[in-house]
Amino acid sequence: MKASDLFVKCLEEEGVEYIFGVPGEENLDMLESLRTSSVKLILTRHEQGAGFMAATYGRHTGKTGVCMATLGPGATNFVTAAAYAQLGGMPILMVTGQKPIKKSKQGRFQILDVVDMMRPITKYTHQLASADNIPSRIREAFRLAEEEKPGATHLEFPEDIAEEKTDSLPIKPSIARRPSAEPKAVRAAVRKLEEASRPVLVIGAGANRKSTGRMLLQFVEKTGIPFLTTQLGKGVIDETHPLFLGCAALSAGDFVHRAIEDADLIVNIGHDVIEKPPFFMKNGGTPVIHISNRSAEVDPVYFPEIEVIGDIANAIWQMKEDIVPAAKWNFDHMLGYRKAELEHTAKLEADERFPIFPPYLVKKVREAMPTDGIICLDNGVYKLWFARNYPARQQNTVLLDNALATMGAGLPSAMASAMVYPERKIMAICGDGGFMMNSQEMETAVRLKLNITVLILNDNSYGMIRWKQANMGFEDWGLNYGNPDFVKYAEAYGASGYRVESAAEVPALLKHTLSTPGVHLIDCPVDYSENDQILNKDIKELSRKL
Repeated sequence: MKASDLFVKCLEEEGVEYIFGVPGEENLDMLESLRTSSVKLILTRHEQGAGFMAATYGRHTGKTGVCMATLGPGATNFVTAAAYAQLGGMPILMVTGQKPIKKSKQGRFQILDVVDMMRPITKYTHQLASADNIPSRIREAFRLAEEEKPGATHLEFPEDIAEEKTDSLPIKPSIARRPSAEPKAVRAAVRKLEEASRPVLVIGAGANRKSTGRMLLQFVEKTGIPFLTTQLGKGVIDETHPLFLGCAALSAGDFVHRAIEDADLIVNIGHDVIEKPPFFMKNGGTPVIHISNRSAEVDPVYFPEIEVIGDIANAIWQMKEDIVPAAKWNFDHMLGYRKAELEHTAKLEADERFPIFPPYLVKKVREAMPTDGIICLDNGVYKLWFARNYPARQQNTVLLDNALATMGAGLPSAMASAMVYPERKIMAICGDGGFMMNSQEMETAVRLKLNITVLILNDNSYGMIRWKQANMGFEDWGLNYGNPDFVKYAEAYGASGYRVESAAEVPALLKHTLSTPGVHLIDCPVDYSENDQILNKDIKELSRKL
């Protein structure tokens, strides 16, 4: 069999549905092998968009998303997507082409050491130097991509290897179960919980798995212990639950941080040091129980007292079965912070100014989206508003990136979400800056006949950086730009474009775009003038008084 045919058959054996990418000359053997395969090629307009789509596919399904690029500039364009997947815990396999490695007649033209380039930002990277090794290398790449913590893998497939002949056959995936938590560690954690007066649960990125969410809900229902989330833990438990304390979107001083300060024991579930920590440990401070697939990465501000290591869902189940809720537990003060936050937010949400006030927009998006609707946030200051004020009802219905925190991922993430869940309502929420970084993928979305709404929060600047600039007392300089007419821009791609001209029209516009098939873009002018006052001053002052 031809090596490229074997490669594609190995992908089929792994259950691959799509391969996202921009092929080059060095991928043509593989492209020909894909032509008759069950694996669908999704041709994108930039390798970064392909990588973001593959990562989001992995995030939703738990299966490795696959993307393809050529050598040199194609491979370098995967670097940001590789880091996005690696830090965010999303399984992907990147396949890049290369000039012939046995006999090349082009000197060093386009040649980079891509394998070495990928090494610091992947779990596994390898150059295929023999067709016979393709099955084992692909199996290893998939195994490592999906193993906790999921992440990025890379294979370089030179064109002379791709055309070789081989007798090798695909290797079937093995059946593997994650190790269970050790019962003595579980008992130690439960004893500590029963001795506490005001324990709290902090749900992080590693807990964002279907089975874990189910077990955590049962644990919360049995014990009555309140919970909060990091940004990557949003939706693990329905955030309209009466014991939800909020999302740690800001770094410190929010109502949710006061609730953590009120606790005398913190149970940290699925903690990942990639995220901005929702609390800092200090000597003699609140003790912490670490529950995760991996032992705690010790840090000057993180050194847990008890570690429960193993499958998180199983660990929570064991704890639920063992624990006896303590009569002395009292969460009234902790829940009071959440009540105060909701009262403060309600006042902001009613502000119908124009340009649109972010809290008002968050409220209207939440009202427009069904329970299983998915919002995909790019990176900007609006991410904080949505993380704080938008209650996620299900897992992976608020896709934001609090790991690499890269701009440009919002639109491709929404596109992949629409492919995985064609029956759901999908919305990309982007700043004008982030949208323009991969706006060319609008053509891909239209070509694929996807049903998505792209909501652009338009302030003609890099708003998040301007906010920090103002907070540091610097002059407002160097961060403003002009934008195209986004309505015409959308229409040029064959999408539908709309411009918000008053707060009153937002609900009807969102309802129309979400209920009408096709790709829709909404240009929404936004007023960020009070970001600093509300997020840096008012919230901290109000919560401190409680």
